[in-house]
Amino acid sequence: MKRRREAEISSEMRSAIQELSVASERDVVKPTAEREGVKPAAEREGVKPAAERCGDDLQTTLQIPIKPFLSLCNLLIQVLDKIGPTMAVLRQDIHQNIQRLETVHDSDPLRYWDVVEILKKEVSEGKAKKGPTCSKAFVWLTRSLDFSVTSLKLLVEDFERDMEQAVEESYNNTLKPWHGWISSAAYKVALKLVPDTKSLIDILKAKDADNGMLKKEMRILISLLVPQLERNYETMRTYGLDKLKSM
Repeated sequence: MKRRREAEISSEMRSAIQELSVASERDVVKPTAEREGVKPAAEREGVKPAAERCGDDLQTTLQIPIKPFLSLCNLLIQVLDKIGPTMAVLRQDIHQNIQRLETVHDSDPLRYWDVVEILKKEVSEGKAKKGPTCSKAFVWLTRSLDFSVTSLKLLVEDFERDMEQAVEESYNNTLKPWHGWISSAAYKVALKLVPDTKSLIDILKAKDADNGMLKKEMRILISLLVPQLERNYETMRTYGLDKLKSM
């Protein structure tokens, strides 16, 4: 009964905080399988672990466990679902990109526990920038999270801020530089239909939270998300993916 009550008052924001807190405390240098006492397939076959193989190219500092990252992206989808059809364009992009990474991960979980392993494979094969790749999916998921964080930063500064202006400013600073005219046109329509500030606050707030508690939780979430984004952008630059544009 207690768990049910806790579930009823939980929010996507609290779930994201919990997910990021656990991830930050976890030893991310070792794959999930290793932490659970299972050796990766490559090591069982006599190949050095990924962390050892790529020590010379700084990849030991650029590991991004895929499950926590995709869980975070899925929480963003849940928020967009609550906002409604106005965010359908962004939601569809995020959902498709999540599926792309999940498909590769599920094909070999022991090998592709880490997003960076997938990027390395596509880059080495010369496929990272061709077609609907996981590399592109990672780039756009990162930018979508950046857009969300930037919007949260503007909102937490002032709960009276005009939401349409805040979202437009966030879009201009994060997604617009990489969008072509087709994508920009679609987003321009969607951004005009964002909910007002009070409605968005109600969407983000847990049932037991007041505005003061929500602001505190937003600041905690932002502080946890920023290092994740910095690591993602560093990875994008390392693999030459930071300039990718859409149509």
